[in-house]
Formats: sequence, structure tokens, C-alpha cells
Amino acid sequence: MALLLAVLLSLAVGARAIAPSAVLDALLHGGHGDAEVVRQLRVPRTLIGVMVGAALALAGTVLQGITRNPIADPGILGISQGASVGVVLAIAFAGIHTLTGYVWFAFTGAAFASVAVYAIASSGRGGATPVKLALGGAAINALLVSVTMAVLTTKAAALDEFRFWQVGSVAGRDAEVVGQIWPFLLLGMVLVLSVARGLDALALGEDMAKGLGQKVATVRIVGGVGATVLTGVGVAAAGPIAFIGLAVPHIARAIVGGDHRWVLPMAALIGPVMLLVSDVIGRVIFPPSEIPAGVMTALIGVPFLVTLVRRKAVPA
Repeated sequence: MALLLAVLLSLAVGARAIAPSAVLDALLHGGHGDAEVVRQLRVPRTLIGVMVGAALALAGTVLQGITRNPIADPGILGISQGASVGVVLAIAFAGIHTLTGYVWFAFTGAAFASVAVYAIASSGRGGATPVKLALGGAAINALLVSVTMAVLTTKAAALDEFRFWQVGSVAGRDAEVVGQIWPFLLLGMVLVLSVARGLDALALGEDMAKGLGQKVATVRIVGGVGATVLTGVGVAAAGPIAFIGLAVPHIARAIVGGDHRWVLPMAALIGPVMLLVSDVIGRVIFPPSEIPAGVMTALIGVPFLVTLVRRKAVPA
């Protein structure tokens, strides 16, 4: 119900308010005027919001599970920054200036960063432990930030365009972006849902998980690949929108408990609600200007997560 309401708000609210009846009429029968605004602008924007919100929420949930780190999010393995490097290189050296062009470069950068982090963490004694994954992610993230800054310093013309993407927004996206990312979203969802039981076992510790018959390395690899695909989808389509991957898993666990067979679907519902509501609020605060969704998610999400922590609703 909350997701349906968020979708309706996203379709109806904006610089031009459109009645819910007119929204339904536009979706069912088409037409001109307000119907064109709904069908051509707000429907793709809303679809992107739903897909990105679900992708980032699922990615954060899985990363917190495989690293056993309650503050993990898609940035912990340098995945988001890898996508940023891909976009910078696309703008500065490949001459790409469209969102549909950014998608592939961002996705490739995210995948490269994830592989690099896992390769670092899995080398040496003990394999890819949670601590080594976090440290490897921090190292790769720092390296990629330096690469991004170096490129922007030498290619000043790319700065403004990259800054527009980096702030995180679902505005200005069209149906072509939806068509490009949905297969990867589906693949990522299948991968993370397939390791739900393994994540429950990992929460008890590696030795206990092995004793329960779980292949810990397989769970981490499959879950990590799924999280990488989902983060690549979200960051490529909307920029590095913060906080959803961090906050939503905690909110989902506070509602349904710690079983990942329930936490993952709940996160996939809460993520789009948070992103769409943030986007709608950003549209109406200072009309006709808009505050990007990436800014609003932090402004709205931080107090909510603080409230959960104060009530001790967030599991340790």
C-alpha cells in the first residue's frame, strides 16, 4: 500500500499538480496536455525511482550480511566510486554526454571496483574476511577518489556535467534508461535472493555457518556479485544516491526481524518508497526548482535511522 501511494504521489505531484483521476486516465487512455506530462516525463522518472530504490536497498542488505558490518552500504566496497570513475572517464575521454551513455560506463566501473576489492581481500591468510573486505574497500575507494579528482582537475570541462550526475537524481531519465537496466536488476535480485539462507547462517559466524553446511565463500561471492550488479544498476541510472543502502536494511529488520527471506523482500519495498517520497518532497519545497533526490534521502533518512537507534530497534 505504501509503495502504491508513493508511486501515485510521484505521478501526480510536481511543478504542475495533476489530480489522481487525471493520472489514471492518462495511464489508461493516453491523451494530450497533462497526459503527456504523466506518460512522457513522470512515468519513466517513477519507474527509475522504483528500480533504483529497490536495487540500492537490496545491495545494502546483502553487503551488511556478507560483511557482518551494520554500517555497510554500497560504498563500502568502493562500488559507487567505481561507477563514478566510469562516468568521469566517459565524459572526459569518450565524449559521452547522455544518461543512456553513462549507464554502461558506470556499470563497468562498479564491476571493476568490486572485483578489485575481492581480489585484494581474498589474498593472504584467512581469505575474504569481513575486516579484509572493509579495509580493501576503503583502500580501493581512496584510490578511485584520487583518480576521479585527477581527471576532473585536468579536464575542467567535465566538472559541471559530472557534478550534475554525482548529486544523485531520478529527474530527466527517460524510458530508454529503464529498458537498459531492468535485465540487470532482475539478475541482481535473483542472485541476492538465492543466498538468503546463507546470509542467515553467516550472521551466526563463519564457523557456525560452515557447521550448518553453508559454503561461506560461495555465499560471499554470489552475494557480492548480486550486490555489485544492483549497485551498478542504481548508481548508473541515478547517480550515487546516498543512505538508502545504509538505512533501509535496518528499517526492514526492525519490521520483520532478522530472517533474510523476509528482510530482502521488505527492503525491496521500502527502498522505492523512501526514494520516491524523497523525490516528491524535493519537487515541492522550493517550486519551480527541485532539490535532487540524493540530497533529500539523507535529510529524511538520517533522523529516521537515529530514531531507530535511540529506540534500540536496530540489531547489533
